[in-house]
Amino acid sequence: MSKSEFEKCPVETAIDLLTGKWKILIIWYLKDDKKRFSELEKLLPKATQKMLIQKLRELEADGLVNREVYPVVPPKVEYSLTEYGKSLKPILKQLYLWGETHKNRVN
Repeated sequence: MSKSEFEKCPVETAIDLLTGKWKILIIWYLKDDKKRFSELEKLLPKATQKMLIQKLRELEADGLVNREVYPVVPPKVEYSLTEYGKSLKPILKQLYLWGETHKNRVN
């Protein structure tokens, strides 16, 4: 077998990074500006606090999301997309447009 037969498909790489409903939605809501955790909770009311924290940590570990902690009392934490995360914006826009076109078919 050739080396290329053992290489991971690029689509598989993308799916590995974005698996799960919440990761893509978190990136979507961070696409234009930073958000505090409480803002993300309001935007994703069906996500449990535990799940949201877990997915934010995974996105941070993968280099897609930046977590900035401000030295104030009470603590202020904001999440934003890294440059790497921003590279997903055109893909998310296409997903949005596709979903907008086909939402009646799904609902």
